[in-house]
This record gives sequence, C-alpha cells and structure tokens, in this order.
Amino acid sequence: RMAARRALKAVLVDLNGTLHVEDSAVPGAQEALKRQATFLFPFFSISSGRLRSAPVTIRFVTNTTKECKRDLLDRLTKLGFDIAENEIFTSLTAARNLLEQKQVRPLLLVDDKALPDFTGIATEDPNAVVVGLAPEHFQYEMMNRAFRLILDGAPLIAIHKARYFKKKGGLALGPGPFVSGLEYATDTKAMVVGKPEKTFFLEALRGTDCAPEEAVMIGDDCRDDVGGAQNAGMRGILVKTGKYRPADEDKINPAPYLTCENFPEAVEHILEHLL
Repeated sequence: RMAARRALKAVLVDLNGTLHVEDSAVPGAQEALKRQATFLFPFFSISSGRLRSAPVTIRFVTNTTKECKRDLLDRLTKLGFDIAENEIFTSLTAARNLLEQKQVRPLLLVDDKALPDFTGIATEDPNAVVVGLAPEHFQYEMMNRAFRLILDGAPLIAIHKARYFKKKGGLALGPGPFVSGLEYATDTKAMVVGKPEKTFFLEALRGTDCAPEEAVMIGDDCRDDVGGAQNAGMRGILVKTGKYRPADEDKINPAPYLTCENFPEAVEHILEHLL
C-alpha cells in the first residue's frame, strides 16, 4: 500500500499532548526534535533519532485556543524546544483568516490570552459567533447572547470541536460540547476551521512545496490529528501520550498508519522507514 507513496517531504507535529502537556515536556521530545548540523547537508545520519537532522519541512499544528501564538512559543521555548514562530500554524490563525475573508464582526468566545491573535478585527455590534476554548465565557448569559445572534442569522464559526483535551489534573471538556449545544439549539451547523478539517491541513502545508501524500502527521488525538490528516491524504501517526486512551486507534477508519508509544518513537520510525 505504501509503495506508491512519494518520498516524505514534510512532518506535521501536534503540540499539547504530543510534545508537552501544559508546562511539562513529554520525556525525550526535545532531543528527538533537536536541530543538528547534519540538517545542512544531503548526507545525514538516520541513526541520530533527531527529526531536525532529516531533509524534511517541519510544521507544528495545533488546535489550542487557550493562548496566542506568541505566548505558546514562549511556553515551548521555556520547555527547551527549538521552534520558530513561522513554523507554528494554529487554529486561531485559520479562524482569523476566515473572519477577514468573510468580513464579519465576531462575538469572540475565546480565552482572553488568545485575543492578541485577533488584534485589528472589529468586534463591535457583532454579526458572527466564534467559539474556542473559553471556560470563563461558557456561562448562561454569554451562551444565550451567542444563541440569539445565530438565530438572527449570524454564522457560527467553531475554531475546533474537540470533545476533550489533556490537563495535568486529567481530561477536561473541550469546546466541542458547547459548539454542539449551540448547533442543537439553533438548528444550524458550525463552520469548523481547525483540525480535523481538510482545509486546515492543506493550509498548514501552504508554502512547503509538499503534496499531502508527501506528509505525515504526528498527534495524540486519533480523530482530529490522525483521522483528519489521513482524510486529507497524509499518513497519520498516533502517539500514546496526552489525551490518548486505550483503543483510540479503533475509532477511525482507516486505522492510523502507525501507533507509537510517544513522539521520540514516532521520529525513529520516520527516520528509519519513511526517508
């Protein structure tokens, strides 16, 4: 089945749950990613176990709406990850692009820390509803305001519809249940901009000169990371960290291309078998 695939050109990597959980890195993740001088040369060592040593483009793709891209990069840098801001593609970026394209004024149900990514977007007299992960805003009056706007014709835009995510204290509700509640109450369907939407993955590859079949996605969410990537034509590697729960790999069809214990093991597979 894999023989018809073209050589790997890009690796998409999820962040929370795959490289880190909040302020704790997944053991060995920094070393697996670390940049090496061999990245500059065509003859590289696949035994190094380091993704940066391979001749591939790396993009970090995340559905996080808890913080703006700058704060996210600061968090990752403090954890010892060698990542540049232009390598990160977030669902907040995708949402902003859609708002600019549609020229609407959103009611932003997002965490206050995510607001810098919407700087310059007009929000007075809103005529659209945007929902991200916003625990402080998920209370009756605000949800009812969103409900009334949607009834009056405002589009409902979901930054993503994740059911839950991983925190240090355990799993926590994502924005998906709240988006679904608004969909149910208004008898409408949300436009989803983040993972697992095909457009999100294709947008993440923009500028890489890489076709979907030349890319692989590594993530801890079987549906959003792996299923979404495979529906877009990529390979998907599921890692058993973060939000992973036993038998998650059975929840999608086709099944993940590969299931690994963690990010370092996924990198080893890529270096040994996909290049």
